[in-house]
Amino acid sequence: MKNMILKHAARIGAVAICSAALSTVPMMAQGGGGGGMRMSTADRVAALDKAVTLTDDQKTKITAIYDADQKKMADMRASGEDMQTMMPKMQAMRADETKQIRALLTPDQQTKCDAMPQRGGGRGPGGGGMGGPPPAQ
Repeated sequence: MKNMILKHAARIGAVAICSAALSTVPMMAQGGGGGGMRMSTADRVAALDKAVTLTDDQKTKITAIYDADQKKMADMRASGEDMQTMMPKMQAMRADETKQIRALLTPDQQTKCDAMPQRGGGRGPGGGGMGGPPPAQ
């Protein structure tokens, strides 16, 4: 019984960490934009690794994806556009990021990401797991 409780607690902890690592857009959707605490790329990769156990090659590729998108979003915020205009662009960028990362994951890793709790009200760029159901084959 004790082992089962510990096993469930570990899973819940991993899901919570992975969820935190994959959520940056919801803060901005609330009108925050430049405020709040953002996780570094290294922290996001580490959290995802803890949840799905990434290979070294996956870590390298995912780091590159996160870094590129972080720069694009910073450039977008610096452009001076209002949040209403930027949000759809940022959500599309985050959805593309999710798609790229999912393509690097094994089916087992994708299942683990899909099991993460929803965030941001529904599936999609700010929705559950890595951003929605697996793409159709």
